[in-house]
Amino acid sequence: MGLFDKLNNGASAPQGTPAGSAGNRTESVVFSRLPDTFEEFKSLPQAALATPFDTAALTVLALCFYPENAALSLEMLNYIKGPKPLSEYEKQFIRDRFADKDYVPRSYFSGAVPANDYLPAEPYTIRVSENPYSYQDAGYAKLYLQSGGADTPRAVQLRQAKDGKWYLWDQFLLADIRRPESSNPWA
Repeated sequence: MGLFDKLNNGASAPQGTPAGSAGNRTESVVFSRLPDTFEEFKSLPQAALATPFDTAALTVLALCFYPENAALSLEMLNYIKGPKPLSEYEKQFIRDRFADKDYVPRSYFSGAVPANDYLPAEPYTIRVSENPYSYQDAGYAKLYLQSGGADTPRAVQLRQAKDGKWYLWDQFLLADIRRPESSNPWA
C-alpha cells in the first residue's frame, strides 16, 4: 500500500497553483510515484541533490513518511542533510509537531487542500519558489513552498557543500495550517 492510499477515496482534486510574483522562478518537482523504501528514495532522480529545488521537495516527501514510519522518515531526512545529520533537538521538534497534525507535510503537494483532507493530486507535484532574496548568502539558498492550508509560503534553507550537492540546512514547513475539513467542527 502506498503512502497516500489510505487517504484516497477515489475523488480527484484540482491542482493548486501558488501565487508568484514577476521575476521569481518557480519549479515544479514531480514524482510519478512515491517510494516505499529508503533505497527507492535514494534512487529518485531528485536524490542526486543537484539543485536546491530538488532537495526542498525531497524534504516534504521525507516528512510525509513520519506518521507511518518515523525511523524511515528520519533516515530520509538524514540523507538529505548530508554531512550535518539531524540533532536530537530537531528530532524532538519533528516528533512534537506530528503529535496530532500528520496532514501538514502532505499539504505542500499540489491539489492538497483542507476540503479534500490534504489528498494530493497525481502526479505528485511540489512547487518550489525562489525570490530576489533567496541567495543572499554565498553557498546558501532559501526557497519557499506553498501549503494548501496556509496563506503564506513556508521556507526551506539549503546549503551547498564542496561536492556541489545541495543539502537541507533547516526547514520551517511544520508550522500550523488550517485543519482538514473532516476534522474541523467549524468548517
